[in-house]
Amino acid sequence: MLFTVDPGSSSPLFEQLAASIRGAILSGRVAVNERLPAARDLAVALDINIHTVLRAYQELRDEGFIELRRGRGAVVTDRARDYSALARDIDTIVAEAKRLELTPGAVSAMIREAW
Repeated sequence: MLFTVDPGSSSPLFEQLAASIRGAILSGRVAVNERLPAARDLAVALDINIHTVLRAYQELRDEGFIELRRGRGAVVTDRARDYSALARDIDTIVAEAKRLELTPGAVSAMIREAW
């Protein structure tokens, strides 16, 4: 599994890591019921603090992408499969927004309004 973070980015590392893992799940590079690396191992591999990894894992747990199981670590949930269709729809929306030359802020505002 290849997850990345950019220490030079203005985005917090835990958000970058959560986005990287989320993307891997949605693209199918990480499968349902697959175990993610142990937080300590991932922290060492990415040269970041273990608490950064744990915070990313907690965010993904709160979103329903993973379960944190004592003794088994972080495991991708069945529910994550349901997000794949939404991800495809979002790709379609982004492509259409780019075609219409809308800004990300405008698209976000439209989504918030619909919500």
